Amino acid sequence: MTMVEPWDGDGPVRYERRGHVAYVTLNRPAVLNALDLRTHELLGRVWDEIDADDDIWLTVLTGAGDRAFSVGQDLKELAGRVRAGTAGASSFGSNGGAGWPRFTERFDWTKPTIARVCGYALGGGFELALACDIIVAADNAVFGLPEARLGLIPGAGGVFRLTRQMPYRVAMGYLLTGRRMNAAQAYRYGLVNDVVPVDRLDEAVDEWVRDILECAPLSVRAIKEAVGRSAHLSLPEAFAGHYPWEERRRHSRDAREGPTAFAEKRRPRWTGT
Repeated sequence: MTMVEPWDGDGPVRYERRGHVAYVTLNRPAVLNALDLRTHELLGRVWDEIDADDDIWLTVLTGAGDRAFSVGQDLKELAGRVRAGTAGASSFGSNGGAGWPRFTERFDWTKPTIARVCGYALGGGFELALACDIIVAADNAVFGLPEARLGLIPGAGGVFRLTRQMPYRVAMGYLLTGRRMNAAQAYRYGLVNDVVPVDRLDEAVDEWVRDILECAPLSVRAIKEAVGRSAHLSLPEAFAGHYPWEERRRHSRDAREGPTAFAEKRRPRWTGT
């Protein structure tokens, strides 16, 4: 395991590399991993580094401690900026602010990302989880978008992603009231992939990591890219679309390695090339 400076254990973001997997931890447990501007700034640098490194095939995003994944925006910091007149006026997205483009706005991100959720995932924390591909939740997880109760709006994608990832009227019920849902409800609505006891959370995440790493990394990236780029298209348009990572996969060594390994009755040796 390597630690990548300056995101060490004392900062608001920890970034660890283990083989082909990047582990990103929101590291402000004393404030339930609330997201202040410094955290956003460091997260932006982490995402840039992960995106630029083709030897990283998968990311796991989590929060430090067992009380919260993240409760979203640091409202005390926001209140101070409101008083100082520096809060900004953007509704959706970070609009060039700290950490821009944030993970919730990296629409061309093609590396699979797993959210490991323990405790509260509220506001921007829930929006971060919704932007991930797989959510593994502890049975103490609580999800919600309370922005309407605070005179705010779920501007990091919550208003868009929630209504696309669960039934419309159910989503609107949560958006318009700020109500919370527990892990069992989130699983019932299809928002999370697994719900496990807290003491099994890491084991469950490791199982997903292992299964994804069994697959060819370029196949995984091509699939994720095709899903994202085609979501708004008709089937004929989707079939006719251009997908750069699929072109890269088609002409890769791994595209030959898979069938060859099957024919030779051995495990494939993926290189991501």
